[in-house]
Parts: sequence; C-alpha cells; structure tokens
Amino acid sequence: MKDELKGPKVEKVSVAIVEMMVENEKSYYAYLLNLREDIMEGIIISSTGYGENTKTGDRIKTSTLRHSIEVLLPNEAARIEPIMPEVFGLSNEYWVSFWVNEVMYDKRFVFPAESISEKNMQMIEILGQKGVIIN
Repeated sequence: MKDELKGPKVEKVSVAIVEMMVENEKSYYAYLLNLREDIMEGIIISSTGYGENTKTGDRIKTSTLRHSIEVLLPNEAARIEPIMPEVFGLSNEYWVSFWVNEVMYDKRFVFPAESISEKNMQMIEILGQKGVIIN
C-alpha cells in the first residue's frame, strides 16, 4: 500500500475494558481514552467479536455495533459500550476513526481471545479503575 494511503500514525489513543461493580455485580465496559494533547472530533467506533468454538471448530462472529462520540477532550475518556464476560473467549476488535485539525486518523484495537482477564488487569489512572488496556 502506498504510504500516503495509510494515513497518519495514531498515538496516545487507547481502548480499555474496565471492571466495575454495579448493583453488587461485576460489570465490564469498553472505554476510549484520549491521552493526546489535542481534541478528537467526529469519532466513529465499530466493535465486533470473532473466534472459533474450541469444541466444534466452528467460526463465531458477534454482531457489529457502531458508536459515535462527537468530541473527546485531551486526557479524557468516554464509555463506548458494556461488554459481557461471555465474549472474553473471543478476539474483541474496536475500530476507531476520528478527526484532529481536519486530519482523519484510523486505528484497529484488538483484545486477543482470553486477554480480558483478572491477571491482565492493571490500574488505569485516567479512569481510576482496574482494566485491560490496548494502545
């Protein structure tokens, strides 16, 4: 692919899956983190899960969900969607597109199958919660 078609490199943007207690039950949410010094605008996020059933070998794919966020200020986070533990055994992909100063950025964030787990969780300071983060 020609370099000019690849677009600018996305830096200081992350997606995190965060564990929270809601009504005395563990719940999980996906967040978009803007760790940049500039404002992200016109944000579009598509999410999907995919993988293979280990017992049957059948391919599994979840529905694709689309979300939009108008503006995300520097060092701010926005909730994308809830995520159910039943899909942690799949690869979970978040494709994020956004604008900064009339330049479009685009990046695919993938949580590999089984990577969303207690052993991989760390404190995510911008959220003040434990979670798994992909840069």
